[in-house]
Amino acid sequence: MSRIQKIGLSVMMAGLHLAMAAPAETPLASQSLNQLEQRLAEIDAELVQLAHYSLRSGIGAIGYRSQSHKTPEQPEWIEIELEKEIPINEIMLVPTIRRDSEDGFQADGFPAVFRITVGTGSDRTGRLLGEYRSADGILPRIAPFVVSAGGSMASWIRIEATRLSARAFDHNYVFQLSEVLVFSAGENVALRRPVNVSSIYPERGDSSWNKRFLTDGHTPYLMDAAQGLQSVAYVSPHGLKPIMDIDLGGEYTLSRIHLHAVDQSDTVPQAFAGELGIPRHLRIEGASLPDFSDKKTLLENRLESVNDTGPIMMWRFPETTCRYVRLSDASTSTAFRIGFAEIELFSNGRNVALGKTVGSDLPATFINPTRSLAAITDGRNLFGHILPVRNWLLQLARRHDLEAERPLVADELNRRYARQNANLHRMSWLAALLAAGIGFTILIDRYLHIRKTTRIKERFAADLHDELGANLHTIGMLGDLAREAVDSREDLLELLDRSRVFTERSGAAARYCTNMLEAKGLCEDLVEEMTRSAARLLADLDYDLSFDGEDTLKNLKPRKRIDLFFFYKECLTNIIRHSGATQVIAKLTGNGNRIQLTITDNGHGLTGDVPASLKRRARLLGAQVSTEKSESGGTRICLTLRARRGLRLSQRSKVRKPDVPDI
Repeated sequence: MSRIQKIGLSVMMAGLHLAMAAPAETPLASQSLNQLEQRLAEIDAELVQLAHYSLRSGIGAIGYRSQSHKTPEQPEWIEIELEKEIPINEIMLVPTIRRDSEDGFQADGFPAVFRITVGTGSDRTGRLLGEYRSADGILPRIAPFVVSAGGSMASWIRIEATRLSARAFDHNYVFQLSEVLVFSAGENVALRRPVNVSSIYPERGDSSWNKRFLTDGHTPYLMDAAQGLQSVAYVSPHGLKPIMDIDLGGEYTLSRIHLHAVDQSDTVPQAFAGELGIPRHLRIEGASLPDFSDKKTLLENRLESVNDTGPIMMWRFPETTCRYVRLSDASTSTAFRIGFAEIELFSNGRNVALGKTVGSDLPATFINPTRSLAAITDGRNLFGHILPVRNWLLQLARRHDLEAERPLVADELNRRYARQNANLHRMSWLAALLAAGIGFTILIDRYLHIRKTTRIKERFAADLHDELGANLHTIGMLGDLAREAVDSREDLLELLDRSRVFTERSGAAARYCTNMLEAKGLCEDLVEEMTRSAARLLADLDYDLSFDGEDTLKNLKPRKRIDLFFFYKECLTNIIRHSGATQVIAKLTGNGNRIQLTITDNGHGLTGDVPASLKRRARLLGAQVSTEKSESGGTRICLTLRARRGLRLSQRSKVRKPDVPDI
């Protein structure tokens, strides 16, 4: 294995152990979008480095199956006796696997609830390592289930299923496993150890179900690493059974051998049966001398049936020190071929045969260059690199965890992206509405500005007309009087003085109208202003001016007070100019929700509708105006203005002809 591979494997195993030991991860919903994207990238990057699920086909041993039950609450158990008391690191449960027509490959008969206990010696109570449930995410699966033992001392392990799951073909409840591996410092100490079980499926001699298959080292997987170039297995010519020698280059204490079977075929269906190349009677010998004069038998294995074969055949044997290892077929069959994808010889957990020279007793002319002897120790099979069994199964378990996590992360990301798209869509509509709102606001603002400008012009014209009109009318009357008093110097001078006063007042009135547009400091006391104007304009007439609800009047906005005052003043000016009246009665009333101004004269009355100047003033004020004939034959003008609610009425006050200095 390359140095990069070893580093990658170390990182993967550290991640696996951390995942098994760490508490539950942060819920996906609470992670940010960047965290989810980073996690998905990490999963994809790690999956590329992990071994793939490649499942066996053909015939062979399956594993252990208990008796079947009609209900799931039927306890079943398995016990494995280890060779001695030893610290164990991991326990791996390999499920039996079935092919589902809809869901693909799935575990079959893997317990829904189970617990694992370890113990030493005759103490059969032991110590509970953990209890596991399908609700915790252990199902569905096709990968090994890895339990960390944390270096617990044990001479036996017990797997007890307390709730069974249904097998596929008849939905009866059974306890099934393909293989159980127990690792101590990288060594499977459960390999070919005795197994005790609670019940046994009825077995035939050629049955693929047997409790001994739980520890025979045969898994339902083909070793399919993520890295490495393909290597085609060595197979001898037809009818020849060569003797193969491996020179380890130095003496090693050997204790285990792994034989990787010839790949049946890379075609579908496969071209050969599952026992191609495996000797009927395998003999393995070790020696320190190249002529094997000091040979020692390491292993004798007779192939009874196809159930004794598998993709990787593993045996342990007593520790033996040797440099040379010989493999041969001791059977009498002559129509057989020998071949292997790889031969691994282990000393202290390390494959010391990797890259070593392999020889044969066959002449060189019988060597097939596409299936050379060098392929036996090149560390590769048909898929790529050959991994240590423990690392390989850990990678499959890790792949299961990541492939279970990935769709959850991807689904959460898709939800986030969909939410983002929806928010973006909404934001686009909001932006469009906002743009439309801004445009509409600009139009409304422009309209209001134009309207305000128009009203200012209209108000300015009205103010000048009403304020200056009365003064100019007075100046005209004084001019007429001055013409009549031309013979009386004193009267003429007095009239001229009065004309000068009104001329100055007209100039001040222009400035006054400008200030009125800003409503600053004007008509702060409406009653006082109306009283003063009445005294000035109606000095030669009999008039009566009264007020009711002065508190309401004081609570009017300044602009309303000014407009109300100008309406009142315009009424008085029109009476003086056009009515010929000798008597005027004005009454201003304010209550909680209404203000009403009534002005009555005894003139000769109106000859039409409400005068345009009064209509304009009423419109600026936001009030209603009407006229009617009074009892004396003159005109009654009535103005009604809605005011703010909740204003109290003040005491009734009445002003009649106050003393005003003569102008």
